[in-house]
Amino acid sequence: MNDVVPETETSQEPAEAGETVEAGEAAEPEPGYDPAAPAPLHVPRVPTGNAEVDAQLARLGDADHLATDGHMEVYEDVHRGLRDALTALDARPGPPAPPPPYQTPSHQTPSHQSRS
Repeated sequence: MNDVVPETETSQEPAEAGETVEAGEAAEPEPGYDPAAPAPLHVPRVPTGNAEVDAQLARLGDADHLATDGHMEVYEDVHRGLRDALTALDARPGPPAPPPPYQTPSHQTPSHQSRS
């Protein structure tokens, strides 16, 4: 018997097309690609016809270019803007309310008065 441990060969594994990486070495990613980098979701935004709402929806596109921790600020800003737009709709005066169909003149008293 022999107590000598055989030496392991350095194997080469293909990393990218045409490249080889020695075992134990990490393959370097492409210089222009970062899988953890922000990427646009390409969610279509359909115009609503309301300029204020459309501006807020367009603001959502800013989140496409931010890291995840920056999304909250954009979402809160958009939520605030949409809430303000809805509040403004409630504050606008509408047409006057129609008068009730029958009004009792204030100088007349009901017909069921008590007799004395």
